[in-house]
Amino acid sequence: MRNTFIKTLVESARKDKDICLIIGDLGFGVVTPFMEEFPERFFNAGIAEQNMTSVAAGMAKEGKKVVTYSIGNFTTLRCLEQIRNDCAYHEVNVKIVSVGGGLAYGAHGMTHHATEDIAIMRAIPNVMVFAPGDPEEAKEVTKAMFAHEGTCYLRLGKGGEKRIHEEIKNFRIGKAIKIKEGNEIAIFSTGAILDEATGARQRLEEMGYCVAQYSFPTIKPIDSETILDCANKCNMIVSVEEHNILGGLGGAVAEVLAEHNTKAKLVRIGMPDTFSSVVGKQSYLREVYGLSAKKIVEKVLSKL
Repeated sequence: MRNTFIKTLVESARKDKDICLIIGDLGFGVVTPFMEEFPERFFNAGIAEQNMTSVAAGMAKEGKKVVTYSIGNFTTLRCLEQIRNDCAYHEVNVKIVSVGGGLAYGAHGMTHHATEDIAIMRAIPNVMVFAPGDPEEAKEVTKAMFAHEGTCYLRLGKGGEKRIHEEIKNFRIGKAIKIKEGNEIAIFSTGAILDEATGARQRLEEMGYCVAQYSFPTIKPIDSETILDCANKCNMIVSVEEHNILGGLGGAVAEVLAEHNTKAKLVRIGMPDTFSSVVGKQSYLREVYGLSAKKIVEKVLSKL
């Protein structure tokens, strides 16, 4: 996913001379194509993410479209005040990109587990929030992000995510992507957990259930229309995210449903409201915290 992002970033920068990239002293093997082709538009701020964000805001005030790039928590939590006061408040063209969302940096421990970022960034006014589910979604989101004037947050996986979509036609900010129709259970997911959600849907179908599936690469603004349509057709909506159970996709869906009279029961699947104290590979941590396809199915069956 991150390689697709950099490829799309380079392609966009060839068309737009105002696109710049600032990194927090990492990712050189990934960002090298941009660095080599546009050395005058590439900057390394060092391990100083607060400064990186303020510099980006200043450049954006002068007409640049600036990408800040680092590990999940470092581009967000470490410099939250600068994002809020310097970028969002002034509605400048800063695109905050985090790599390794969720539990992707599993072996590095909770300091590198980005499991609260979506909720926090959703709460800041004037910030669009994106979490693509596969490389194809990452490509479309990146293009749409640069077409949008204002501050955006883009959450990427670390790499090696499965390609779920062969092609995405007519991508729009704020619109979920339909993967499968269904009228009993609807599975919603955001971010790189899409492959586990897809596996869960396939297992449920093998059991005889008619399951709809949607990917939500845009968390803010949320696709209320799709949520309500599924809530009126299906008996259960299941939200799946590699993120704290509070304030992310499940929270956004719950906000929509709370204001309307629908028949669907909501089941939120995500990280429990606790720090991820376990370390290990991402696949292992997904199993531990109930985010694997198998665990998702078990949770759904327990609620039917």
